[in-house]
Amino acid sequence: MASIIESSWLQASEHVFQATESHLSMFEYMFLPSPQNVVLFTMQHLITHFSDFQLASLGSFLLHESVFFLSGLPFIYLERAGFLSKYKIQTKNNSPTAQEKCITRLLFYHFSVNLPLMIVSYPVFRFMGMRSSLPLPSWKVVLTQIIFYFILEDFVFYWGHRVLHTKWLYKHVHSVHHEYAIPFGLTSEYAHPVEILFLGFATIVGPAITGPHLITLWLWMVLRVLETVEAHCGYHFPWSLSNFLPLYGGSDFHDYHHRLLYTKSGNYSSTFVYMDWIFGTDKGYRKLKALKQNGAEDERKQT
Repeated sequence: MASIIESSWLQASEHVFQATESHLSMFEYMFLPSPQNVVLFTMQHLITHFSDFQLASLGSFLLHESVFFLSGLPFIYLERAGFLSKYKIQTKNNSPTAQEKCITRLLFYHFSVNLPLMIVSYPVFRFMGMRSSLPLPSWKVVLTQIIFYFILEDFVFYWGHRVLHTKWLYKHVHSVHHEYAIPFGLTSEYAHPVEILFLGFATIVGPAITGPHLITLWLWMVLRVLETVEAHCGYHFPWSLSNFLPLYGGSDFHDYHHRLLYTKSGNYSSTFVYMDWIFGTDKGYRKLKALKQNGAEDERKQT
């Protein structure tokens, strides 16, 4: 009898300990939030309440829309209000009608092209090993995959972009994106549906062949959205990444591409500019930049 009571007491104590440990973990997540704890708690909540399909397709779409519009809309406000105009690359502005047209067309394309593409591509990602379950991948794995995605995306995007600047494809497809010679953040995804699929392949090919954890896929998507919005924002700030990160293109590099004729523009790269440098398709931009620097130096000498 005593042994039965002792066994029951031990089992009850173990349950209490486990419950306490669980509550302590919850306490740590909520009141001692480190980045890792926040990510773990968030992912645990998501995978408990939603399926892999819902997270990978609908979750990815909602994350994309949130990051894209929250990072892109402020540049419309800056342009209309005239704030920080001394950092604006081009002096002209887009009309409110042109900005509203861009937003309307984007919403249509996102729901009619981007969302179906995310839904249809889910089986491919799943087949290649993508998962959302815990444990999370190590930061070394995440970093290695993200670097690989950037390198591969730059290579694929460069050649796809150059092809889109051939006469027929530019006239019938890529000219839609170049309707805005004065780009602003949201014009980064303003494009013909064919181009969305064509150049979108450059973004998804890396994750598609590696089958990453969903958190890695989301991080990659966020970084790509922020990069392309910044490249099209129309402003070159003192804190722009291109001032600090070698080979990073940024807004000044890509703005040059938008304001020249399609046959002479160059600057076809996506994030990093090594492909343009290797194949000499940024010579015009580099010459113009050198002339500006020499002019600025001459002005300083005269003063």
